[in-house]
Formats: sequence, C-alpha cells, structure tokens
Amino acid sequence: MEWISCLQNAIDYMEEHLLDIEGPDEVAAHVHISCMYLQNGFRVLTGYSLGEYMRNRKLYLAAVELQHTTTPIIDIALKYGYETPGSFDKAFVRYHGVTPMDVRKARGNIKTFLRMNVSVSVQGGDSMEFRIEKKDSIKVVGFQRRFDAETSYVEIPKYWEECISTYAPHLMNGMPADEAEIAAIEKYIMEHGIGEFGICIDDIGVNGQFDYMIAGRYDDGDVPEEMRTWEIPSGEWAVFDCSMATLQDTNTKVWKEWLPTNGEYELRDAYNVEWYSQTGDFGPTQKCQLWFPVKRKSMQE
Repeated sequence: MEWISCLQNAIDYMEEHLLDIEGPDEVAAHVHISCMYLQNGFRVLTGYSLGEYMRNRKLYLAAVELQHTTTPIIDIALKYGYETPGSFDKAFVRYHGVTPMDVRKARGNIKTFLRMNVSVSVQGGDSMEFRIEKKDSIKVVGFQRRFDAETSYVEIPKYWEECISTYAPHLMNGMPADEAEIAAIEKYIMEHGIGEFGICIDDIGVNGQFDYMIAGRYDDGDVPEEMRTWEIPSGEWAVFDCSMATLQDTNTKVWKEWLPTNGEYELRDAYNVEWYSQTGDFGPTQKCQLWFPVKRKSMQE
C-alpha cells in the first residue's frame, strides 16, 4: 500500500505547510515522486488536483476565521495568500457563494471542506489484467505542448482536436482524389503514423507542468518545424489493454486499484504512454493500450 501512504503523506505535508507552500512540485519533492504522477493519482482518488485541495482548504479556514474572530478581512486575505481584498472576495464568492463580509455579519452559510484521509476500496473480486513487457527504446516525432496538471484532463483532448483540424483535416474527412491538395505536413503525419502515441513527459522541472506529445515513429530525417522528437526509453512496462471507449476508465482503475494494491511493481520514471492502433476502427472500439514504466519492488519493501 506504498502508493496510498505516499498520497497520505502528501496531504499531511500540505496541511502542515498550507500557508507557506510554494506549489505542487514542493509537495511532490517531499514525497519523492514525479509531480505529474502525484497529481494524477491524487485527482483519481480524491476528485481534486493538489492546487484545488489547497485552495479549498484555505478558503474554508478563512471562512471559519471570519466567523469566529474579529481579525480584519484584509489581514485574513493576506494570511491565506491573497494580495488584495478584491482577489480574496472573488475567490471567496466563487467557492462559498457569499462574500467575506456576509460571513462576518452572519448573513450566509459557508461551504465545508475538511482535511482528507486517503483510502482505497477495490470493487469486485477480479484483479486488473495486465502484462509486463520489456521494450526497446522507440524514437518518436510529433506535436508537443506544455500543460498544467490542474487543467490537463480538459485541455489535452482539445489539443488532439486542434492538431487534427489544423494539420490533418483529410484524415478525418476522407482523402481527396487529387493528392496534390494534401499539405506536406499532412503527408508527413500519415507517413510517420503520428497519432499512434500520446506521451506524458514530466522532466521539465516547472511547477505543476508537464509536456505532452501526439507522436508517431521516427526513423531519422528532416522534421517539420511544428514538431519535436523524443525517445521512449527502453525498460519494463506494465501494459493495460483497452479500447477508446474504456481508456479513461482503465486509466482510473490503474491509479485507484492496480497501483495501490499490486505487491510486485512500482512506477519507475516520470512518463507514461498511450498507444492507439493505427488499423481498423477509429471509433469507440479502436484498440488502445496504456503503458506505465515499472520496476520490481525491492525485498526491503
């Protein structure tokens, strides 16, 4: 249950340093794990990002202080990280639905947000099906953008749509009779199977952010200026089969069930891969896989 202990330690650290913590990377460094992995696991198990958890806790505690003290509102705003009364009012109303002054004058109810404790409950009696595969390194090429972990669940699907509509419209709408109508970059996308991989890479050292690639296989040669190259490292991977329709559910189960309860493997490095079949149906039944880099747990654990 090391993964659950890791998440609980993260909560303990946030609670102890709620008023002076600098951001999610500080929490991840304290529990010795990639910020991307910590954010993903925390969101799956709690429904909140690290930033949301800390903001909600501070706004709740600020409201309690407004109810039970005579401390000036501006001082409470500064204490909980807001530089101006205006920014505090805006955040407070968005969360509680009433103003700080309403709470001070007992004219509105506050929204409770108590300290969390993390636990896991595995549904059903069947363990998740997976296999361990040893893979050689794979050179990839594709589109790359930096994302904030707090908004990535919403923004990454939009990024796929943006890349397809901008650079590969014919792939979705049917190829034209005259191949001359196809732009050079779209030909490059088809030739390299770009869209076979979706890769999360957390190696940039920027607080709460990671890079995401929509990529295909790269065999050297010129690269369009809109694209980047990377190399998926060799090693052992935990591979989970799924379809496009079940991909998100499978990802949730990996973080919520498999990672906390498996006794043999742990995450190895700060990246993971979505693999999408390039043949057959491209709808809900499209074959997909999730690859997580793993290593065997040491005997001491």
